[in-house]
Amino acid sequence: METVWMWIGFNLLVVTLLALDLGVLHRKGREIGIREALLLSLGYVVLALCFGAGLYAALGPKAGTEYLTGYLIEKSLSLDNIFVFVLIFLHFAVPARCQHKVLFWGILGALVMRATLILTGAALLEAFHWVVYVFGAFLVFTGIRMLIAADQEPDMEKNRINRFMRRHFRVTEGYEGGRFFVRRQGRLWMTPLFVVLVLIEFTDVLFALDSIPAIFAVTTDPFIVYTSNVFAILGLRALYFALAGIIHRFHYLKYGLSLVLVLVGVKMGVNAWFARPVMPTELTLLLTVLILGVSVAVSLLKTRSSAGRAPEPGALSGWVPGSPGREDDTPREISGPRP
Repeated sequence: METVWMWIGFNLLVVTLLALDLGVLHRKGREIGIREALLLSLGYVVLALCFGAGLYAALGPKAGTEYLTGYLIEKSLSLDNIFVFVLIFLHFAVPARCQHKVLFWGILGALVMRATLILTGAALLEAFHWVVYVFGAFLVFTGIRMLIAADQEPDMEKNRINRFMRRHFRVTEGYEGGRFFVRRQGRLWMTPLFVVLVLIEFTDVLFALDSIPAIFAVTTDPFIVYTSNVFAILGLRALYFALAGIIHRFHYLKYGLSLVLVLVGVKMGVNAWFARPVMPTELTLLLTVLILGVSVAVSLLKTRSSAGRAPEPGALSGWVPGSPGREDDTPREISGPRP
């Protein structure tokens, strides 16, 4: 049984990791190399697995298995965020040295918003049993939607959020170093870097509406839902810098992620209908690993001809919140503010 001290201890750990990241490892804005990013990403994964082992020892096999399954699902779904981050950074020509800052504050905001959504979801499931079926149906619908949009190139030029920000606020023409705001002639101006941050935050909120119900399909324990979600998000920034240059080679992973969402949605509805674990967590974990493994293998095999090349405009596809799909196949130039 979780205690108040477990909640306090975990959140202190999170604060310490964030302070270490921003205040020590990346105090000065700079470009992060692939080797450093891989080591950081591996460190977060090891830390998450060690935490899961601690849960297994303290709360039992059931809690440990639920945490591991939830973490794997959340970590996998976070890869969809990376596709979108690459699309946004490419289109707005965000300098490499500024990307870490945007992702840090974006993920910090994501942690707060996801905690709110998790507590709200847990309260709804506790008060209304029928919400289980809503969550399950939503996951199946989302999985199908992801399948449809998997090969669709987003039209970033028509992004509604970007247009709204520039229409209603003062935005500088180019970047101002790593600053989000500047003051000119007594007036406060936003920089394009802040517009990008808003896009990142908005994207994560919408993606959280998919991923959080997915983990509730595994467990309704708020502590396990929260901790597995947080660990997946904490390592997302490092994972971005590790995979940004080769993310286009994981194209078929989107199909795997779509199937995982459909799988957990069906599990949620079936188990609720029969009031017993017809589809146990262990089976969900096994099928999730199998689906993701096959989709990654197929992706690397099908895209081996593009190995060693950076992603180009039009090479990435998927759904970017606020951006409609392109109506034609005409190649587009990378655009964005002046550095």
